[in-house]
Amino acid sequence: MTPLLEISVESLASAVAAERGGAHRIELCSDLSIGGITPSADLMRNTRAAVKIPIFAMIRPRGGNFLYSGSELAQMRRDITVAKSCKMDGLVLGILHADNTVDIEHTRKLVKTAGPLPVTFHRAFDETPDLHKALEAVIQTGATRILTSGGKPTAAEGTAVLADLVAAAADRIVILPGGGINTSNFPGLVRATRALEFHSGLGTTLPYGQSSEAAFSSAVSELVSLLQRQPPFATSRT
Repeated sequence: MTPLLEISVESLASAVAAERGGAHRIELCSDLSIGGITPSADLMRNTRAAVKIPIFAMIRPRGGNFLYSGSELAQMRRDITVAKSCKMDGLVLGILHADNTVDIEHTRKLVKTAGPLPVTFHRAFDETPDLHKALEAVIQTGATRILTSGGKPTAAEGTAVLADLVAAAADRIVILPGGGINTSNFPGLVRATRALEFHSGLGTTLPYGQSSEAAFSSAVSELVSLLQRQPPFATSRT
């Protein structure tokens, strides 16, 4: 099976450019410079109308840590309902305790609210003190994917950890490597991790919000081309 590429974007123009470049899925956010927060309803609706590939919307009420108050959790539930009404194909979220362990209870409740849409547990995962314990915890929440750099600043630096997580996850959950992926490190990352899905915002290639649509589309196309040159893996995808 040939791996797929998810591209994170914060604008309608970038979403259209990502699809034109051959991206297989979009992660839709606002304000990628702080890691992404919940996009507006208008952005979700307009992007859904403009592109055909799947769109996963970020559900994150603010930047900063991933410990949320009761009012913030209520806002996340409302945002999930809005995202579903905007015909998003999946959601991206994550909640931690004060000690940075996975908050299984509250994350599970949001996953249930999101149903039947699949949920990706985002890079809050990389803040946890024990990634393998966090893997088992996220599986308990019912999330279907984990976006992670292997606990390192970039996926390339976390390659060995990512490979271990992919093996440990097996068919129970999808490990989605992301963080600093570019044309120079992508082929080695694909081969070493044997992951079936990858994530890039191209932030290390093009400044967020400062590149032309053509440049963004071309950069996505380069990554897709590199992915297509890799030998297919005989592994199932969740």
